[in-house]
Amino acid sequence: MAMTDKLEDPDYPGYTTGQAADVLGVQQAFLRSLDAAGAVSPHRSDGGHRRYSRRQLAFARRIRELFDQGHTLAAALRILSLEDELAVAHARIETLKTQLTAQAGGAETHRKEDLRS
Repeated sequence: MAMTDKLEDPDYPGYTTGQAADVLGVQQAFLRSLDAAGAVSPHRSDGGHRRYSRRQLAFARRIRELFDQGHTLAAALRILSLEDELAVAHARIETLKTQLTAQAGGAETHRKEDLRS
C-alpha cells in the first residue's frame, strides 16, 4: 500500500498514543483507559506500542463527548451502539425507498404501454 493510500485509509493505525491524545485534546491516560476497558482496541506496533486509526480516534472523541455530558462508559458505549444501529437502519430505508421508486417507475411504464395497446 502506497503512503498516500495509507493516509487516506481511515483504518490505518497512523497515530501514536501521544499524537492521538493531542488530536483529541485528552490525556494519554484516557486512551489507555479506553483500551483497558475494551472500548477502543488500538493496533500494536512491532515494539508493542499503541497505534490508533482515524476511525478509532473518531470513536474515542464520541465517547469523550458523552463523558463530558455526564454519561458513564457503559452508557456511552450503549448510546454509540444505538446511534450506529439507527444510522444503518436509516441507510437501509433509503435503499429500499430507491428500489421502490425504481419498481414503481417500471410498473408505471408498463401500465402506460398497456393502455396504448
